[in-house]
Amino acid sequence: MERTPTTREGFDKIREEIRQLEDVEMPKIAQKIAEARAEGDLSENAEYHGQRNEQGLMQARINRLKEKLANSYIVDKSALPKGVVAFGSLVTVKDLSDGAEEKYQFVGPGEEDYMGEVLKILTSSPLAKAMLGKKPGEKVDIPLPKGSRRVEIVAVEQS
Repeated sequence: MERTPTTREGFDKIREEIRQLEDVEMPKIAQKIAEARAEGDLSENAEYHGQRNEQGLMQARINRLKEKLANSYIVDKSALPKGVVAFGSLVTVKDLSDGAEEKYQFVGPGEEDYMGEVLKILTSSPLAKAMLGKKPGEKVDIPLPKGSRRVEIVAVEQS
């Protein structure tokens, strides 16, 4: 699997979520399972089966988060190139079909945020991959499910 860049903040956010799930949420589910088991016949105990299912889903989430951490590395932002689109860049692009401008920041796992004025998108996204290494003034074709979208990079700022 490809290693994904992340900031210390993004890494710590995922690690804290894992800690919360393992140390707080999983014990709550285990307690509910024990209480349901104490009610008797497990073959017809919907509460028991529901909590066991919840436990499995929670463990799957924990495993996915741990895999994200294992496949990521922390980036030193001061070592990133200036003036080109890279991890952490705040990029302003202009859609060449309608002239509309959008701002994106390329982030790692745990930091994505698709709401707000600046969209924080993963560096592993097709949009980010198409722009990485480009400079202001360059035109880029963004692959879409049906065709592509042509944009011009207006500005690149390092965060």
